[in-house]
Amino acid sequence: MTTHPFKVSIALFGATGDLSRRKLLPSIFHLFQEGSLKDDFALIAVGRRDITDDDFREIARNAISENGKLETLEGLDLFLTHVHYVRLSITESDTYSSLKNKFEDIERTLDTGGNRLFYLAMPPQYFTDITDNLRISGITETEGSKKLIIEKPFGKDYDSAYKLNEEISKSFQEHEIYRIDHYLGKEMVQNIEVIRFSNSLFEPLWNNHYISNVQITSSESLGVLDRAEYYERSGAVRDMFQNHMLQVVSLLGMEPPVSLNSNDIREEKIKVLKSLRKVEAEDVRKYFVRGQYDEGTADGEYVKSYREEENVSENSNTPTFIAARLFIDNFRWAGVPFYVRTGKRMKNKETKIVVEFKEVPMNLYYQNESDDRLAKNLLVIRIQPNESITLHLNVKDYAGEQDTKEIKLSYSVDPTDLARTVDAYENLIFDCLDGDATNFTHYEELMNAWSFVDPVNAVWENDLASFPNYRSGSNGPVKSSLLLSKDGFKWWDV
Repeated sequence: MTTHPFKVSIALFGATGDLSRRKLLPSIFHLFQEGSLKDDFALIAVGRRDITDDDFREIARNAISENGKLETLEGLDLFLTHVHYVRLSITESDTYSSLKNKFEDIERTLDTGGNRLFYLAMPPQYFTDITDNLRISGITETEGSKKLIIEKPFGKDYDSAYKLNEEISKSFQEHEIYRIDHYLGKEMVQNIEVIRFSNSLFEPLWNNHYISNVQITSSESLGVLDRAEYYERSGAVRDMFQNHMLQVVSLLGMEPPVSLNSNDIREEKIKVLKSLRKVEAEDVRKYFVRGQYDEGTADGEYVKSYREEENVSENSNTPTFIAARLFIDNFRWAGVPFYVRTGKRMKNKETKIVVEFKEVPMNLYYQNESDDRLAKNLLVIRIQPNESITLHLNVKDYAGEQDTKEIKLSYSVDPTDLARTVDAYENLIFDCLDGDATNFTHYEELMNAWSFVDPVNAVWENDLASFPNYRSGSNGPVKSSLLLSKDGFKWWDV
């Protein structure tokens, strides 16, 4: 990150909420610590509670102090002098005058250039109320830039996403809207582009001539915790697959952009999402597997089933797991399956990408021993935990027990490098301030993803599943392995 300080006033809606306390306040403070925000910066916390500036500063102090990733709290007192609190009712436009006055007071004393960033750390049902009232009250009229960050979910299907965007677009243009996906802020996800486009070793092989399949796994060992009420409405498809997982697919599948400009990169990602093979209703069972966790064991302790969680229906049809067999129907990827799976209460917490390369045309080794095979050449990109890149190769076995043995060439990200940011949100807030929209979801990406996912949701929501169908602490439903085995592959546990 560059250390030149941004001049900006940030209005944080939902400032006393869980996301703000755990992620956003520590991230903004760390940007201040390392110099990206400095003298001409203000944070305006927006909420319904009747508290003072000092009250909220104490809330912010506690949230920042409790963050385990911050190496030091140096500069915290100075940071808090830049923090203010405004009380308003987000649905009542006449209360926004207090926020307008606060912006104007700050801009009279600080050289922020009139740059205003609005971060909506709020449920999506409030997005249009807020953006409408910001416009009606004149807060979006400024001499500087105005930007809007909104959290997922961006609608619940194609039609609702379209309507939501139409409403928000009355107040903000597309280039001013930053739809945040924290997965795209993770260092190793951003590293996918670098691995592909800066190494002549990989790009010539990155096609259907040399790659047999690609696997993307994002598993969690935890259950829904206190998010059951939200999860009942979203499920694994809307919570993870439609956004995080398809974004990773687009990064892996995209063509080399003409430049690293955000518009050029987004253009190539959109092409991938447009090229995803649409699945007809009668073929959903062939390409997709859903699951819901049963009771079982996690970290050595008994855990209950999803249907026994608080605020979950005893007959819930909500999937907590999804596996998919995707095809990108273009010249580069024709015939190569992309296998994707994500779920809760699984065996391990991990996010990884496994690229399996095709076998050599003729195996010169083990010709008389049919049970022995060359180990597969794999490229493993581990996003979390323990960010790393590993290449699996075959070499001579000097012990003489067999002709070859597998070795792993591996690079792990230095923990000190990871400590430079406290969270993926920090990377994304920095990018927004810098005007770099590369790692935010463009409207066309969003709509193409919904267009692909909606037919699957339509089938599943009208078809009761035999849930639960996988035990907590397992690798998900058995049927998810059949997606690969029918093609002669398996999920790699590497």
